[in-house]
Amino acid sequence: MTTISIPINDKLNDYIDEQVRLGKASSKSELIRRALIKYKEDEFIKAILEAEQEIKDGKALTGDLDELAKGFE
Repeated sequence: MTTISIPINDKLNDYIDEQVRLGKASSKSELIRRALIKYKEDEFIKAILEAEQEIKDGKALTGDLDELAKGFE
């Protein structure tokens, strides 16, 4: 596992501390990991919705669904 260090402002740090205190995650790092996983899932869903809209608009789809699915793993 790789460790990264990022600067955040006081408001974000307070929010993270509050979420951990409320039991939303057991640690700051768990909360950040979960947030990144959620972001990745949201991006995946966005790509699917864009593809669906292309179909509705009569545009040809580009890309490979298998490759898109790999991005979700």
